[in-house]
Amino acid sequence: MGCDTVKKIIEVINKLNLSDDEYELYGNYKAKLNIKNKDKKGKLILITSTNPTPYGEGKTTLNIGLTDSLNKLGYKAISTLREPSLGPVFGRKGGASGGGLAKVEPELDINLHFTGDFHAITSANNLLCSIIDNHMYQGNELNIDEVVFNRCLDINDRELRNIKLNNREEHFVITPASELMAILCLSKDLDDLKNRISKIIVGYTKDKKEIYVSDLKCTDALTILLKEAIKPNLVGTLYGNPCIIHGGPFANIAHGCNSIIATNTALTLADYVVTEAGFGSDLGALKFFDIKSRIDNFNPICVVINTTIKSLKYNGNDNLEKGLENLKFHIENMQKFNDNVIVSLNKFESDTEEEIKIVKNYTKELNTDFVVSTMYQDGEDGCIDLANIIINKENTKKYEIYNLEDDLDTKIKKVCKLYGCNDIEYKCLDKIKNINKNYPICIAKTPASITDDKNKLGYPTNFTMTVTDVKVFNGAGFIVVYMGNILTMPGLSKDSNYLKMHIN
Repeated sequence: MGCDTVKKIIEVINKLNLSDDEYELYGNYKAKLNIKNKDKKGKLILITSTNPTPYGEGKTTLNIGLTDSLNKLGYKAISTLREPSLGPVFGRKGGASGGGLAKVEPELDINLHFTGDFHAITSANNLLCSIIDNHMYQGNELNIDEVVFNRCLDINDRELRNIKLNNREEHFVITPASELMAILCLSKDLDDLKNRISKIIVGYTKDKKEIYVSDLKCTDALTILLKEAIKPNLVGTLYGNPCIIHGGPFANIAHGCNSIIATNTALTLADYVVTEAGFGSDLGALKFFDIKSRIDNFNPICVVINTTIKSLKYNGNDNLEKGLENLKFHIENMQKFNDNVIVSLNKFESDTEEEIKIVKNYTKELNTDFVVSTMYQDGEDGCIDLANIIINKENTKKYEIYNLEDDLDTKIKKVCKLYGCNDIEYKCLDKIKNINKNYPICIAKTPASITDDKNKLGYPTNFTMTVTDVKVFNGAGFIVVYMGNILTMPGLSKDSNYLKMHIN
């Protein structure tokens, strides 16, 4: 099948044999899904990457290209992705719908408002903030002394990082970093969503008693705002193959995976489901195994590490052989979690055969499958070799970095040891000691480096990491550990994408 025209969503729906009550059309090219109580039959494939660089590595493009190639080989395959955030779209990174012949449509809609999920999350989040302040204004019956739930906005706006309200300081976060985004992505159904929302900690009394959303009696009101947003979104690739896009937590300041509902929906409908985890494997993929898989026991048959010659050179200060050390880190750590780690080189025209051979020989020394992928240029033909390697894979390995019963300090040290860190500095030791919950942790740090310092490229050793703050996401069920100079509300750059946009 060619890709001369964008396929209408009903053609994608027909491929999945959905009944009328299992989908709701959002125009000609988008739909919401509502599929329940089916057995999961598909095999899961996880896409991750080496540490990201300014050039872009192409995880999403690989995800879509592999899905198209698997379908061309006669398998029913579905891509699952996160929804793009408006912050990066108008900032430096741009959209997240793939590229070349490996992308999903309608591209502009997906990168902008899509079906309104991000707006619903933002509205519910800020309604809760308004309710908290109204409760305090109306007499503060719950004796809230410290508010810990923040407003959010899906725009890069550095001026909102620290603002002054009438009764306290406020710190906006970008919507993908909000707890409600994490909750939406980790909920199994609407009832689970409502239950998790009720458990959000909004503040503390003077004697440090936790105050929850349920105490404010607004759980139902917040859930009503998210009743449509919790339904996964269906679109199609250029070849008319299905792609479910739902949720969008950043991997550097959140858990970086699409929703559990989307993944499970895809697994009930397909032979193979191709999913991805944001940024490098030190962030998204690690959190996939440590957070998302703890909730619903996801077990990918393989982990595909996407990389490019450009990114390897960047990590080696323009030296390919030196940059390969960064690839080695990601291979060795993913091999702890999965039997089958595959390196996929996203080929660019500037790559030489000699450079490709160097990478191939290096991966061979690490007992890792290697393949060259050309999905951007060749569409459904670009990942055939990768697809043929994957279809024979099975995984039996399960690995946990720490026990949930470990104290918070122990959990942090075990994750940092995985990075290769040999010392940890704490700037919030009292908070660390006072948090006693059997939750996984979500490291928030720079994606540009294995460390918490964006300037330490490659595979650093003998480094210190600094814990600057911790926060309990009680509804999401994890603890965020902030490391280094990490920002939860990005700013626009001097040469942001909004300068290059034109409308016809």
